[in-house]
Parts: sequence; structure tokens; C-alpha cells
Amino acid sequence: MVKSMYSYISESWREIVGKKGDIKSFLHERLILWRKQPVIVRVERPTRPDRARRLGYRAKQGFIVVRVRVRKGGLRKPRPRSGRKPKGLGVTKKTPGKNIQWIAEERVARKYPNMEVLNSYYVGEDGRWKWFEVILVDPHHPAIKSDLKINWICSKAHRSRVFRGLTSSGKRARALRKKGKGAEKVRPSREKYYD
Repeated sequence: MVKSMYSYISESWREIVGKKGDIKSFLHERLILWRKQPVIVRVERPTRPDRARRLGYRAKQGFIVVRVRVRKGGLRKPRPRSGRKPKGLGVTKKTPGKNIQWIAEERVARKYPNMEVLNSYYVGEDGRWKWFEVILVDPHHPAIKSDLKINWICSKAHRSRVFRGLTSSGKRARALRKKGKGAEKVRPSREKYYD
């Protein structure tokens, strides 16, 4: 079977993430450049075009891609001044209810209030930061309104979808994804609606 261009692109990305040989230095140079840039940067084209297209991106008017930098790790909690047992300090191992990718999408949505977040994907990380690219769609653009594949995002039901946890990373953080093969529990449970 003949492979598509995007399958070769995804193979090369897996090699970059696997950090083999010269590709490791390529990723290292890219991260040095990204660290010097602002936190939210609009990019001309996706860094991973295969992943962007799988998530709904099209190279047409009304779509933009934004790269965002988010810090890694759990919550930074101040250490209490008054006395406590060590287990009651509550400084380490505190994690937010949202995953970092969802936080990144919300920050981009606040920066571009006239756009809707379609989806996002991982592009890199170092010891301190993670970078994601967020796909944004302009629901008021004529090219989007006339496209039958994407014009669902123009309806009022999908307004501010990222803040309601309706993107893929938001659903994952809300435990709406099945975990593992043959998982029985999917939240919220269907039984409460069909009694």
C-alpha cells in the first residue's frame, strides 16, 4: 500500500520525540528559539501538519494556529508559617483539576476572543515549559460559514466551548474518555438519563 505524505511526516515526528542522533540537536535548537519568544505566538503554518489536519485544521481562510508556552509541574503552594504536622502542610503533590493542555487552550482563547478553539496538540517541552499549538477558527468568516464540514462551530451552542470543557483535552480532564480496553465506567453515567 502506498503511504501518504502525512504518514512520512508523522514518522519523522516520532523520531524527533524519540531523540535519535542529529534530530535531537534540531529539537534542542528549536526550543532555544521558542524560549526567547513571547508566551503566545501566532505561527504561519503548523509545526506538525499531519497532527493539525487530523484535529480539523485546513489551510484556508478562517483558520489560524497559535503556539503557547505553559509551565510544567503541579501547583505552587506557599508553605504555611504556623505549625502543622508534616502531612497537613499541603505544599507538595497538589495538582490542578485541569490538565496543562486545557489551561493552554483557555489562555489562547482569552487572547483571541473573536475566535473559537477547535483543538490543540503537543509540540515540545524542556525542563521547565511545555509548548502546545492551538487551532483557532473564526466563526464569523464567510469561508467558515459556507464550509459544511466546519460550519457547526458557527452556532450559538458552540460559543466559548473551551471554557466549558468541550475540546478534546477538556473532555479528557473531565474524565469523559474511556480508560483502557473494555472500560465500563464513562462519566457522566448514561443510566441517570435512561431510567
